[in-house]
Amino acid sequence: MASNSTPRHQGRLELTWTDKDKTLLSTGDGKYDYTFVDPTGYRVSEVRLLHEIERVEAPTPDNRPEELPQPTTDNLLITGDAMHALDALAKIPTYSEKYAGKVKLVYIDPPFNTGQAFTQYEDNITHSIWLTLLRDRIRQIRLLLAKDASVWVHLDHMESHRCRVVLDEELGENNFVAEVAWQKADSPRNDTRLLSTSQ
Repeated sequence: MASNSTPRHQGRLELTWTDKDKTLLSTGDGKYDYTFVDPTGYRVSEVRLLHEIERVEAPTPDNRPEELPQPTTDNLLITGDAMHALDALAKIPTYSEKYAGKVKLVYIDPPFNTGQAFTQYEDNITHSIWLTLLRDRIRQIRLLLAKDASVWVHLDHMESHRCRVVLDEELGENNFVAEVAWQKADSPRNDTRLLSTSQ
């Protein structure tokens, strides 16, 4: 039987997961407790202020060659809920004039989702939450990126394959440059029970 409705998929590869059409809001206790909500809800559009805790500056050395780029004081290191920080950078005029469409490099370090429990956080969240968090942050980051920007994501093999599909969907698969593998140990390890990973 033929249908007149528009097909859901338009020929692109797409990763699907539970509640992909929703966004996540933190319950506020910092332990990866989230609730899925409609992305058009008023709580999603709330913008919170940033509070500067510390400023680190160093004087430019007198002997710095003039042909080198001049140091910048526009770099930021933001800790806390990335959702609120990224919204502030994109939507508060003081910040958006300075950063929207002008950020050259973004480095993110999402949870590896190893299944372990640490003192500061649980590194064990469902894939639907992990994917939604990543997707939502990439969408927020995209508003800040310059045309020649790069996004670096620090992950291991637990989620890197799912991350790549989300990045392809959100930033375009033609924008992928490379995956960099880091070997953190240079001596042989013979304690693995299955296949060895490069560590």
